[in-house]
Order: sequence, then C-alpha cells, then structure tokens
Amino acid sequence: MIDIKQMHHVAYRCNDAKETVNWYKEHLNMELLVAIAEDQVPSTKEPDPYMHIFLDAGMGNILAFFELPTKTPMGRDTNTPEWVQHIAFEVADRAALIAAKAELESKGLDVIGITNHGIIHSIYFFDPNGHRLELTYRSGTSEQMAELKRVAPLMIDEWSVTKKAPKHAAWLHEQEFNQD
Repeated sequence: MIDIKQMHHVAYRCNDAKETVNWYKEHLNMELLVAIAEDQVPSTKEPDPYMHIFLDAGMGNILAFFELPTKTPMGRDTNTPEWVQHIAFEVADRAALIAAKAELESKGLDVIGITNHGIIHSIYFFDPNGHRLELTYRSGTSEQMAELKRVAPLMIDEWSVTKKAPKHAAWLHEQEFNQD
C-alpha cells in the first residue's frame, strides 16, 4: 500500500528563474534551496535546456519552477478562470494575515481580501509569472472540520449526478458564520 508522507514539491513554469527567485524572496521570504540546469530532460531524454529552481515554502514544503527558454512564451489555460488555479500558503493566524496583506500592498501588489471562507480566511494576489497566490489561516473549529469531512462523500455523490452545488455545507457562507 502506498504511504504518502507529505507533498515533496509542486512545479510550475516561470518566465525568468532569477526574477522568480528574487520575487519570492522579497515578497514571501522564501529561500532558494536548489537550482538544477540541464540540456536534456532526464525522464524523456528530450534535448531541451531548462533551469529548475526549488524554493523553501516552510516545514519541508517546496515550491518549484521551470524556466524553459526554447519553448513558446508562457500562457495560461484560458478555459479556466484565473481564480481556480492557485498556490495557497498558510500563515499562523489573523494577525499574520493582516500584516502580510499590509506588507504586500506596501510593495505595490494588488491584494484581494481578506475573504472569509467560513473555516479559513484568505488574501489573493499574483506573482510576476501570472500565478495566483493565496495566503490563508485556519479559523474553523474541530467540530466544523469533522462535519465537513462527514458530508464530503455525500456532496461528491450528489454533485456527480446533478452538477449543482449541494447544500450540505451551505452554513460556511451563511451570515452567522461569515463575520470578520
């Protein structure tokens, strides 16, 4: 049986590796851990030079990027709304989120939020590659999380048939739970 210990890394494409390293250091205090550059893709043996960078996202989590200078310019999946594909990072609490928002705005970034999702609170902004980023803190109780886990299979089953939002967790966005 497969026994996953944690996510090792997620990898995205970037326009410029150096700019990306500098931006994540300046804005999110992420250190460069490793840089790997090859002229051939190890898994496919395709001749294609690349720079692969790995950034420390805290607690053993790694955010990686590839710069691919021989490929067509980077784009995004235009069939998917910008808000869907994003990278979320957790901060300690509300005070940390408020401070992060102020810091990012002071550095000239447009920040959306604080958005109350019932069990988390989040802010959103974009990196220089066009990737949407989220900073969030957990605000849900253990009872709320247990209820969400309990209804998750029911919601998936209903969604798979109707393709309409099931109401099992509608309480997340009801007024009494949506106070900031």
